[in-house]
Amino acid sequence: MDTRPPLRTSPRSRLRTSVALLAATGLLIGGASGCSSGTASPPLKTVSTSTQGQAQGSSGADRAALAPYYAQKLTWRQCGVPGFECATMQAPLDYAKPGSGSGGSGDIKLAVSRVKATGPGTRIGSLLVNPGGPGGSAIGYLQAYAGLGYPAPVRARYDMVAVDPRGVARSEPVQCLTGKEMDAHTQVDQTPDDAAEVAALSAAYEKFSAGCKKRSARILPHVSTVEAARDMDLLREILGDEKLQYVGASYGTFLGATYAELFPDRTGRLVLDGAMDPSLPARDLNRDQTAGFETAVQSFAADCVKQRACPLGTGTPTQAATRLKALLTALDTKPAPTKDKNRPLGEALATMGAIAAMYDEGAWPRLRAGLEAAQQGDGNGLLALADSYYERGPSGEYANLMYANTAVNCLDLPPAFTTTADVEAALPSFEKASPVFGAGLAWASLNCASWPVPATGKPHRIEAKGAAPIVVVGTTRDPATPYKWARSLAAQLASGTLLTYDGDGHTAYGRGSDCIDTAINAYLLEGTPPQDGKQCS
Repeated sequence: MDTRPPLRTSPRSRLRTSVALLAATGLLIGGASGCSSGTASPPLKTVSTSTQGQAQGSSGADRAALAPYYAQKLTWRQCGVPGFECATMQAPLDYAKPGSGSGGSGDIKLAVSRVKATGPGTRIGSLLVNPGGPGGSAIGYLQAYAGLGYPAPVRARYDMVAVDPRGVARSEPVQCLTGKEMDAHTQVDQTPDDAAEVAALSAAYEKFSAGCKKRSARILPHVSTVEAARDMDLLREILGDEKLQYVGASYGTFLGATYAELFPDRTGRLVLDGAMDPSLPARDLNRDQTAGFETAVQSFAADCVKQRACPLGTGTPTQAATRLKALLTALDTKPAPTKDKNRPLGEALATMGAIAAMYDEGAWPRLRAGLEAAQQGDGNGLLALADSYYERGPSGEYANLMYANTAVNCLDLPPAFTTTADVEAALPSFEKASPVFGAGLAWASLNCASWPVPATGKPHRIEAKGAAPIVVVGTTRDPATPYKWARSLAAQLASGTLLTYDGDGHTAYGRGSDCIDTAINAYLLEGTPPQDGKQCS
């Protein structure tokens, strides 16, 4: 049984492709009372944000410039969620040019939340959590799930803590489009059939990028994963922890691995669940993820044909998946009406609804119902699934998740494709990876081509030599972070150990496997990692 919250708050990795299809791959503040971390120590290393993951020695002047950030004290306030506290921390907008740490124009404000250890047992320290994305609100995840639903023994001995990464949710969020503009963007045809439709898709990406530049020019160059990892080190010191204890899901695994690379001597117990492979370029990541979603489609189809009334009919899973593709294609020419007359269910939104349900087998009944309704001319079910993924509210406004997602992805890696000709050449390999989703995901991989800020990162292996044991968790039929990524990351990390869940869905911790949960709980509470290669079901 899935013990996580509904689709909206579960950890996940957004597709690394366009927000028009899925975006390139998870709350409340107020009150008074203070807390300090004690004596701060300046960082041992600094990082050039123009070089992904390449830690460089810092001068004494650099350490002195960053010292005020490490020495800051947080004022904790009661939040709107009982038991949770919130605060605001300062970080340099540009680590190469730090300000004073006093909240000036050279700083960025980051939202933090925590719930204190409940006891019994000796408090271990703080446990930071991140649900992935990139762009997922860590605070939302903490307050809706992790701070309430993580295993009781873990919550008893850790202060559960989250910081919204820079550019995300409450931490100076990236903004790009109005609600109506985003509505239009999500309906753009992702499987263009002629030159005019290709041009329209390219124009949509350019408009999206221009909107981000217009509304978020100050922050766009400074939302890389390297910078977010450095922010976590500030928070670690401010909280008074000698080492970082962390559970990261999906993209959060890349964030955690990046931290270990930059600060191996400050790396404590890290759980990286639903791992990404940092050594792969964007095109390979996108194609691998496309294959991952095809694996999930086949699992869904195999389950569907066993049901008493499967909207995809009977027969083999491949035959059922072929009918799903046919249904999505039919909606391209004849969208199904919905309650919102301005948002009929076309192929783009229907595909998004189907992909959203692939993250969690608990959503498969909703997908079956949505597909059956769409066959009968009612698009509301699949539209609701798409909206849950896009985090579109009932008033028509969108959370910033998709904007932050694109901003981080386009900064972390050079674009998968830079021209429409590149996409056309790669179409056969994407369609081979997924007959159902391949074409759309190939075209969606064009989204960073017109991004206004050059990428500062590059693909590279992460070894994190000198770090304490790091547990990497992989799910064999994970749609968003394919299992082979977990195997690769665990092999790259000098102290990595692989824990495998043989099952469906995205991520494994807290999803109902006693074997997985017991192994991770023991690691977090006792510091003993599971045996490398341990398998659970």
